[in-house]
Amino acid sequence: MTRPARAVAAALGVAATAGLGAFAYGTAVERKRYTLRTATVPVLPPGAADIRVLHLSDLHMAPWQRDKQAWVRALARFAPHLIVDTGDNLGHRDGLRGVQAALDVFHGVPGVYVNGSNDYFGPTFKNPLRYFMGPSTHAHEAERLDTAALESYFASLGWQGLNNAAATVEIDGTIIDFFGVDDPHRHFDRLDRIPGALDELREEDDRGPRLTVGVAHAPYQYVLNSFVTHGAELIFAGHTHGGQVCVPGYGALVTNCDIPRKQVKGLSLWRHGFHSAFLNVSAGLGTSIYAPVRFACPPEASLLTLTARSR
Repeated sequence: MTRPARAVAAALGVAATAGLGAFAYGTAVERKRYTLRTATVPVLPPGAADIRVLHLSDLHMAPWQRDKQAWVRALARFAPHLIVDTGDNLGHRDGLRGVQAALDVFHGVPGVYVNGSNDYFGPTFKNPLRYFMGPSTHAHEAERLDTAALESYFASLGWQGLNNAAATVEIDGTIIDFFGVDDPHRHFDRLDRIPGALDELREEDDRGPRLTVGVAHAPYQYVLNSFVTHGAELIFAGHTHGGQVCVPGYGALVTNCDIPRKQVKGLSLWRHGFHSAFLNVSAGLGTSIYAPVRFACPPEASLLTLTARSR
């Protein structure tokens, strides 16, 4: 073998070793490095008391994932006033048992939720390289999950469903109007229902002032734009996994939807027309059981402190 050929072979060997090391780290360490991200959002009416909102997303729960269940349970120590769940809670046909183990501690804490596609259909094996070629596609052979049981459980906690619906929650004297859509990634969203749902909500409850919040699983741009048009001042979403596999110094390689990479996770402003809303996209707490790896993108929950805006 010539000297240039040996140099190329050595370089390829180093790259392969580094790749295997990164994969091992992402599988064994990073995907279990659960992180709580905090932020302050000035959106409440002047004079309102602060509200702590725990944002959970993309648990992709399997019953054996006891470390994840314990970590979520421990978040109760922050005494959130409200929980927003942006879907993909199930990751296995028996995932509800794990979800219950994680969330039973929040019984009685007001909450709202929307569904993601994995709350309807079980995970399937896919070529992992296809993840980097655009938004994920849907397997026709996917197992149908017990969505009704999941929603019944959420109702037992006292949470309200926002799948193409609206609901009002009062927290410490502040009225919050929530509206949401079913999973846009599966085209289950019905944005046309939102105006009527909000009108009906406010006809029955004309108290004020109030905060308007939009909730969706997948933050597609057309959904975010519509939410801003309908008066959302704060939007919650998940689905992206923060990119799941990121490059240090560069960030997410893909978003699994059409949201810009720079807004794939965390708190930002979403502008549409002459209006804007705060947007919190959660990187989520899980992965598919068939793609159990994260890199430079630890699993997360968010604790947002909503504060009064300036007059």
